[in-house]
Amino acid sequence: MEHITKYFKKAAADQLTDNFIHSIGSDWMLLTAGTEHKFNPMTASWGAMGVLWNKPVAICFIRPSRYTFELLEPHEIFTLTFFPEKYREVLKQCGAVSGRNHDKIQATGITPLLTHKNGIGYQQGRLCLECRKIYYDELNAQHFLLPDTDAKFYSDKIYHYLIIGEITDTYLPL
Repeated sequence: MEHITKYFKKAAADQLTDNFIHSIGSDWMLLTAGTEHKFNPMTASWGAMGVLWNKPVAICFIRPSRYTFELLEPHEIFTLTFFPEKYREVLKQCGAVSGRNHDKIQATGITPLLTHKNGIGYQQGRLCLECRKIYYDELNAQHFLLPDTDAKFYSDKIYHYLIIGEITDTYLPL
């Protein structure tokens, strides 16, 4: 696997100009976890960016039933890769099938790249954030303040985990 610096340059997280509400909620992203030899990208459309404990952070939500969660749990590093609109079908495909049963890389044709801390980004991305887990916890239905949240999003009672990652490296295309 090639190294990300062949195609991307590092940038400072506090210099990014993305509208992350739009980038996450409308454009979507690939959350990738695992190792160079065993990893999985999953499409995500829930999350946030900000500052916590004086660190730039990405906040992600992932159900424990997802294959990506299985790969994320034992590892410290994960990535978030944002793509140009022309890759919408790739994102749809990565969100429609499980990596347990399908080779998403072969099916989509995207090219994985190794980041500085051994995360996985993608050559076709327009932005890649390498993150180090610093906190996680399962959402608790007893703390939902909007009355329909549990019924609307969790009829199966499988609650997302909230995962906070310190953004350790930010990559933009050369």
